[in-house]
Amino acid sequence: MLGFVSPLPHQSQSPAGGGHMLVCGDDALARRLAVELRYVYGERVTLLLPPDRDLSSRPELPLTQRARAAALFGRMSAAMNRAGAAGGAGDGDTNAGVEAVRIMEAHEPSDEVLEEAGVDRAAALALVYDDDELNIRAALTARRLNPRLRLVIRLYNRKLGQHLETLLDQAAALAVPGLDPELLDASTTVLSDADTAAPALAATAVTGSSKVIQAEGLLLRAAERTPPRQGELADPGLCTLALLSSTTHDPAGAEGSDSSGDEGPQLLPDQATVAAATGRGTVVLEAISHAGPDRVAVRMGGRGAPLSHIFSRRLRWSALGVMAAAVALAIASVVTTGDSPLHATYLTLLDLLAMGDPAEDGPDARQIIQLLSGMAGLLLLPLLVAAVLEAFGSLRNASSLRRPPRGLSGHVVLLGLGKIGTRVLVRLRELDIPVVVVEEDPDARGIPLARGMHVPTVIGDVTQEGVLEAAKIRRARALLALTSVDTTNLEAALYARHVKPDLRVALRLYDDEFATAVYRTLRTAHPQALTRSRSVSHLAAPSFAVAMMGRQILGAVPVERKVMLFAALEVGAHPQLAGRTVEQAFRAGAWRVLALDATPPRDRHPDLAAVPPYDPSEPDAAARPSGLVWNLHPGYVLRPEDRVVIAATRRGLAELLRGQRTATAGR
Repeated sequence: MLGFVSPLPHQSQSPAGGGHMLVCGDDALARRLAVELRYVYGERVTLLLPPDRDLSSRPELPLTQRARAAALFGRMSAAMNRAGAAGGAGDGDTNAGVEAVRIMEAHEPSDEVLEEAGVDRAAALALVYDDDELNIRAALTARRLNPRLRLVIRLYNRKLGQHLETLLDQAAALAVPGLDPELLDASTTVLSDADTAAPALAATAVTGSSKVIQAEGLLLRAAERTPPRQGELADPGLCTLALLSSTTHDPAGAEGSDSSGDEGPQLLPDQATVAAATGRGTVVLEAISHAGPDRVAVRMGGRGAPLSHIFSRRLRWSALGVMAAAVALAIASVVTTGDSPLHATYLTLLDLLAMGDPAEDGPDARQIIQLLSGMAGLLLLPLLVAAVLEAFGSLRNASSLRRPPRGLSGHVVLLGLGKIGTRVLVRLRELDIPVVVVEEDPDARGIPLARGMHVPTVIGDVTQEGVLEAAKIRRARALLALTSVDTTNLEAALYARHVKPDLRVALRLYDDEFATAVYRTLRTAHPQALTRSRSVSHLAAPSFAVAMMGRQILGAVPVERKVMLFAALEVGAHPQLAGRTVEQAFRAGAWRVLALDATPPRDRHPDLAAVPPYDPSEPDAAARPSGLVWNLHPGYVLRPEDRVVIAATRRGLAELLRGQRTATAGR
């Protein structure tokens, strides 16, 4: 049922003590999350992994999950030790990095397994299995075993996740009678790795895409600014959040692979550093505006099908000819018979539809016009039948996948419509970017979405000749290879490079070392083309780790290979902020106070990332003022009862959290 793997070097097999972090998962996200908790936040971690599937048939094989986790922790520990020896700024306690990690194995997190892992003493539990049902069952069990436990659950179904959060929080509040639910430290956070990684993946394919964080109904936009030209003044916006690498806009530059060892950007620089960094791009807090409802991903081609997609060109020309004949006959009737235009048109239409009386006693001109109208009416019947048949055919084709149109260009070719590809497709369409999808499985998760949005889709194996050509790869602006197979993504990228050497390419690669090698090789072989390699687990792990720490995180903004976090913090819980001015509280490269919540403590909404608690249907709902005050005076003294919004690096936020725990222990 439950087995302990052989310990890592110098690892104790004694159960972890109180306050440790418990991570349960079956893929790279679990290992990445454990590394994030240990080496960024300095937490003690218990990692629960499933045994290798081939263990029963071939017991001599090593446990793949365990071996990968041990190798990852070993590399991180060695890197931390090297950084400490070189005088780098680390978290401290670098020698204890491996000892503070306990690795266990079990097929699933049952009651006995969670009890053995110490769930009753854990501060937080992350359930990041790829199976939603398994995560839900384990969450219900864990909440029963430890009502105060902070839960972070990985679910793809967002609507189900919202209901599950409410259910588990109510269960925690009822399990601790007499305690105010708002003061209960137990909380439930449901996240999706697909939703977390999709914005960064979409931004990789779109140069200059905006990065937005929501706070109390306001939108904070972090925008990239190119270096100003000589004689121009740079617009700093509200504040400068980051200095980009000097080679950011150079296709052969350092940024690209998640695990590249090259020097990255500089987050939260001071004014002197910004002034001295000439020729470098910046990320600034550019605009703040009221957040409206979520923008719906629009269909390619707009709402409704144009007339040219319903009726063929031949049918349209035929209809135009019949109309021209009817007009000509009506004019001839007016000229030859002297009848009024309205009455002449009426008689002509009756003759066309074979509804008029024979003009036996009429003049010769009237009889000739009636015969010609009857002949034109004979052409009208097959025209109407053809129109009905083509309309039915168009309705039938509307439910099928759309083919890429001939003149399409400047689009993004998206490979794979799994969990990640589907979310990226939605994000790209929200930005109104044309997309062509390539998917091998006609029953893939995102096919109905692509059909409903009228996104051109090519069904076929991307490794087969002609598939990428059908997706108009020669005219595309970028390629996003997001299938679950590394070799397929690599083969598609290499072929696309052969067809269009300057194409912007972003690869989803599972193994970090393989991703680094691929990125550097492609960068060397194609120095004028933009190449990026991305790992979904690397992009998603920081958000899961922050949720486990129990902070009110508003969001994260990727800056090249690094991540900047936006959080709402109570000043009194952090000695680094309380009693200091805004200017004194700023620490370059760590954190910066952006805004102050001026709402009285009793009236504050607990979740700043949510829309304020008012009815959006009210006429003055959008005009209600926000409680957040921006452009704070540098001399404002932060009081313990204040709540502030900060921008922080991952290590900076970890230091603030450690300071909070130290202050709490001192009291």
